[in-house]
Amino acid sequence: MIEVLLAVALLGIISATFLSSLTTSYKAVAVGSERTNAESLTRSEFEYIKDVDYNDLAFGCSYEIPATPDNPPPWDLSRTALESHYDGYAIKATGQPIDPDTHDLLAPGLDRGMQRITVKVYHEGNLVLSTSTYKVSR
Repeated sequence: MIEVLLAVALLGIISATFLSSLTTSYKAVAVGSERTNAESLTRSEFEYIKDVDYNDLAFGCSYEIPATPDNPPPWDLSRTALESHYDGYAIKATGQPIDPDTHDLLAPGLDRGMQRITVKVYHEGNLVLSTSTYKVSR
């Protein structure tokens, strides 16, 4: 009887350890997938912004996708949603004019030909990734 109890206890300890490692692995895969999707969305958004004419961004920009009805990107009013496999994700992009020499923010309307573009990706309302780059008037 004691041997059976020890075997059951040992099996319980091994099972608990195994299940704990499975839970940890599942969480790691979920976080990795979320991060990969956020990086993909960020790269796509930077490519999209790179293709937009600088003059359309000249005084700074701010938009969100999925867009609120009153806030799509001003240069592309049809761009209001993400692809269906990005359900639960949202992008917020902002552009701020900066001084090319000091990289200090400039007041709205004082554009000197350079902007800092920041893209933030959210999943289920939580910030996953925030990345910045620059766009120069050429």
